Amino acid sequence: MNTFGSNIDARTLGKVAVLMGGASAERDVSLMSGRGVLQALRSRGVDAYAFDPAQSELGELQRGGYARCFIALHGRHGEDGTVQGALELLGIPYTGSGVMASSMSMDKIMTKRIWRAEGLPTPDWRLVASGEETAMALQALGAPMIVKPAREGSTIGLTKVSSPEQCEQAYALASKYDPEVLCEQFIEGDETTCPILGEGASAHALPVIRIVAPQGNYDYEHKYFTDDTQYHCPSGLPEAEEREIQRLVVQAFRSLGCRGWARADIMIRASDRKPFLLEINTSPGMTGHSLVPMSARALGISYEDLCVGVLATATLDTPPGVTLSPAQSQPQEATTP
Repeated sequence: MNTFGSNIDARTLGKVAVLMGGASAERDVSLMSGRGVLQALRSRGVDAYAFDPAQSELGELQRGGYARCFIALHGRHGEDGTVQGALELLGIPYTGSGVMASSMSMDKIMTKRIWRAEGLPTPDWRLVASGEETAMALQALGAPMIVKPAREGSTIGLTKVSSPEQCEQAYALASKYDPEVLCEQFIEGDETTCPILGEGASAHALPVIRIVAPQGNYDYEHKYFTDDTQYHCPSGLPEAEEREIQRLVVQAFRSLGCRGWARADIMIRASDRKPFLLEINTSPGMTGHSLVPMSARALGISYEDLCVGVLATATLDTPPGVTLSPAQSQPQEATTP
């Protein structure tokens, strides 16, 4: 039985704000995640409260005496470094990755550039600025191709394109959510996801989940609101494949400087069983359909212990007490008596 989160004294965690809702396209999912986390923390005796940044300004966290925040926000202003930066300025520790890692991980193009530079496998891509460029990307990458906003999650604004005639509409949909539109080579094969916990050398992968969606269409509806999608954990993959995916996601996590927790999505190409990293989520969903709790459960970690364990990792990029004042950080000029 894994003891992650089970041996933590709730009294040491202080007053906790569960940040949920927000103003992104993923607000509804964030509210579901946040409510689940809030109930779980309270059931373990944590002094936790709901806090919606779309309804209250963040300065109230400081005035309210909150000791730490559990970020259950998804999408823009929630996992892109924005709220993380505000909490840094307020001096309130928070769950998940810091400002830069959150910002880079939210930007799928930046993520892929870093992974490619690190020698990690990710599908080929093009950044496009029009329907015409989308059609050119289709010619370069081949059909089918995925067209999606560079900085959204939950498959929002995503289209699988098979012909040039679809390119204009696919670009128009994606660009509604982000001026930067990503065209990505489609990898045919098994769809998997794998959570990571920890930081740096202590980062480790949880069990891999294999996802089987109706007609291979793992869209927003099938992610959160239907029971048609099948999730296999244990994954049923050969042990060597599972281990390789776990190795890759930890490398991907570390290469972006992530910490606390995250979940990486991977496709396994059917033709040669090669895994390809798609993206990483630094504020994973915690709804009834979410995958990090499912993977943790396979190791004997309950939803409640997962929430408490993640909360206990809350920190700041620059912990209190280590910042140098200008007088301390600048060499002193010699004075003439």
